[in-house]
Amino acid sequence: MEKIIGLIDAPFTPFHANGEVNFEPIDRYATMLVKNGLKGVFINGSSGEGYMLTTDERMQLAERWIGAAPKDFKVIVHVGSCCLKESATLARHAQEIGAWGVGAMAPPFPKIARVEELVKYCETIAASAPHLPFYYYHIPAFNGAFLPMTELLEAVDGRIPNFAGIKYTYESLYEYNQCRMYGGGKFDLLHGQDETILPSLAQGGAQGGIGGTTNYNGRELVAIIEAWNQGDLEAARQHQNFAQAVINVICRYRGNIVGGKRIMKLIGFDLGPNRKPFRNLTDEEEAQMRRELEAIGFFERCNTI
Repeated sequence: MEKIIGLIDAPFTPFHANGEVNFEPIDRYATMLVKNGLKGVFINGSSGEGYMLTTDERMQLAERWIGAAPKDFKVIVHVGSCCLKESATLARHAQEIGAWGVGAMAPPFPKIARVEELVKYCETIAASAPHLPFYYYHIPAFNGAFLPMTELLEAVDGRIPNFAGIKYTYESLYEYNQCRMYGGGKFDLLHGQDETILPSLAQGGAQGGIGGTTNYNGRELVAIIEAWNQGDLEAARQHQNFAQAVINVICRYRGNIVGGKRIMKLIGFDLGPNRKPFRNLTDEEEAQMRRELEAIGFFERCNTI
C-alpha cells in the first residue's frame, strides 16, 4: 500500500455558537491547509471532537470534506467508537463516498486490555472497508490502551489485509522506531506528536505524520521536514524548538482541542466553540494566550489564511 509522505492535518470540527456543526467553513479550511503545505486531513478524531458527534454528523462531515478536497489531498476518516457496529457503519460509509482511508483509536470504554482484543476490534472495522487502507490510531493517554505496538503488528501481519499502519501518538521513540523497522519497514508509521518530529526523522521515520498543531502552525512543522531533507540540521532544530514553544503555550490553555481551536480564531479563522463538557477559554484567557503567543513571535510564523 502507498505510504504517506508529508503531514496530514487533524482538523477541528467547526461549530455554531449553539453547538451545532457548522459545515460552511470546510471548503475554505481545505484551501487554507493546502496553502500551508498540508497533504490531507484525518477527520473526526480527537482534535475534531469525534466522540462528541452523532453518527449522522460524522457522516455529513466526511461527505463535506471529501467534496472539498482538491486533487491528491487525502481524506482519512476516523471511525472509532464505543459501539463497534457504529464503527463498521462509518467505515462502510467512508468507502462508499470515496475516502482515501479510515482509522480508529481504541474505545475509551470498554477499555481494551489485551492485544488480541485490539486485533479483533481493528479486524471488524477494516473488513467493513476492505478497499481502503486502515490505520490504528495509538493514543493510549485517551483510552488507556497501553499495549505493545510491535506485538500488534505481529498479530495483524497476514491477518488484516488492508492494515496499513499506525498513527503513533505516544512518547516512546524507541517503540516507534521498532514498529517502523518491523518487517523491513512493511507498515506505515505515521508520526503523531508534533513536538518530536525531528528526533523521529533522525531515526529514519516521520516521512509521514498526522498533527493537531498543524492547523495553525503547519508552516513550521512542514519546515522541519524540509530543512532535514535539505541537510540543514540547525534550521530543522530551530523550527522544532519553535514548535515546542507553541505547544508549551497551548498546554497552559487546556491543550490543542481547546486552546488550539481558539488559536484559529486569533489567526482569523474562527471555528466556534468546543462542545460541552469541554470548558472553553474565557475572554481573559484568550487575551493572555494571545500575549504569550505574541511574545514568541507566533503570528509572524503561523499558518496564513
